[in-house]
Amino acid sequence: MLVYLRKKNVKGVDYIYLVKSIWDKKRKTSKQITIKYLGESSSVTREDIPIEFRDEPKINSFLLANTPKDRKSREEIINKLKTQLFSSMTQGDLKETIHIYELFVDKSSIEQFYEKILNPVMEKVGSMWADGRLSIATEHIASNTAQSLIKIITENHKRGSLDKGKVIITTPVGEEHCLSCNMLESFLLSKGFSIFNLAPSTPANSLVEFIKSVHPTAILISITLDDNIKAGQRLATKIHEEHKRLPVYVGGQALNGKKSKFCATIIESNTTLEQIPKILIKKKKIT
Repeated sequence: MLVYLRKKNVKGVDYIYLVKSIWDKKRKTSKQITIKYLGESSSVTREDIPIEFRDEPKINSFLLANTPKDRKSREEIINKLKTQLFSSMTQGDLKETIHIYELFVDKSSIEQFYEKILNPVMEKVGSMWADGRLSIATEHIASNTAQSLIKIITENHKRGSLDKGKVIITTPVGEEHCLSCNMLESFLLSKGFSIFNLAPSTPANSLVEFIKSVHPTAILISITLDDNIKAGQRLATKIHEEHKRLPVYVGGQALNGKKSKFCATIIESNTTLEQIPKILIKKKKIT
């Protein structure tokens, strides 16, 4: 198996994909499979490469040859914005948090803000709280500020004129974490989907009845805690039993490194936000 980076130019912008080449015995030829979409060439760094592939000579050679002159300054800006965002959110300063978001997306995108800035900052907040370096009160302040920011982003990026499909986002009973669901809602709304966000903790029977009333094209189930995996499995099975042709997707931090079985398609941890609309459109419900 050969692993390497591939560059694709779309409307003058270069995008980078991590791909692997596998020999097809039946066709007696090699075929390329995308492992991960990495983003715009100007923002991709070695840290974006899954750790098991970082030392591949072909990958490092590609990065060296395709490093834009301004990448170092861009990385410095991103690190500075992450530091500023951590400060503003832990202080509950929503105005400054919004300002930081606007500075970034002025020359980038919502998905890049979530993946490069907000997600790393919230991971830092969670890690510091778990280690006792951040009080639970400060963690709540940061989380609530993040939720308020995402709500504003959601309202500012609705596209009522587009109809990419109806998507229900939910979590199993017992799952109280909904930041990722709200983040996903705002992103999919900006891409033209109609979203019904039922997170957190929607009872299975209520969800099944709601599906009958709105006729969604897909269901997304988010699971953050390991303790809620079994509840997620039951929820996915219940949906499948009642709506066999409805695509159901499951993802979340709880599934990282796990091999849990679901009556659903598992969205792998290396899937980027940018890939999710393509996945949803590819498997629209057949009515």
